Amino acid sequence: MFWQYGYEPASIAVLTDVMGIRPASLYAAFGDKRRLFSEAVARYQATYGAFTTAALTEEPTARGAIERMLREIAANYTDPSHPPGCLVISGAVNHGPDAADVEAELKEIRARGREAVAERLRAGIASRELPQDADPEALAEFVAAVVRGMSRSAQDGATTEELLAVAELAMKACPQA
Repeated sequence: MFWQYGYEPASIAVLTDVMGIRPASLYAAFGDKRRLFSEAVARYQATYGAFTTAALTEEPTARGAIERMLREIAANYTDPSHPPGCLVISGAVNHGPDAADVEAELKEIRARGREAVAERLRAGIASRELPQDADPEALAEFVAAVVRGMSRSAQDGATTEELLAVAELAMKACPQA
């Protein structure tokens, strides 16, 4: 429900109905909706969102890691077996002041992801796979912007093929040695 609707619209009534439990059980298990959300985000990162970390750590080159990440995003964000897009990107886009901490949590997760991309790009520069004058921070922000756009496009109904085309164009912007 958080992934599909966001933090604030997913009310306790909706959450407990979907979970098949009473509100008292939710409070006993999680304390409150806010903690349930944090646990849902952690579960999302360990399951549906784990492919990004895998791409960054398993691929032998920085460009290969970024390309794999973007290609897997195209498939994952459009997979019909779950809500489209990314929970970490869209979970608290529009929120009131009472949910500012939710947005701060998601913003920090996104910042860590962007830093992981920058670190992988720095390694590519150090190994001379990427040009020595490449700007890893700017490239990481570019990749993050593409990922955010792919998430929104998936929510708007973009197909896997359409997002693969975006990934291909993004890779053309990524420098080569």
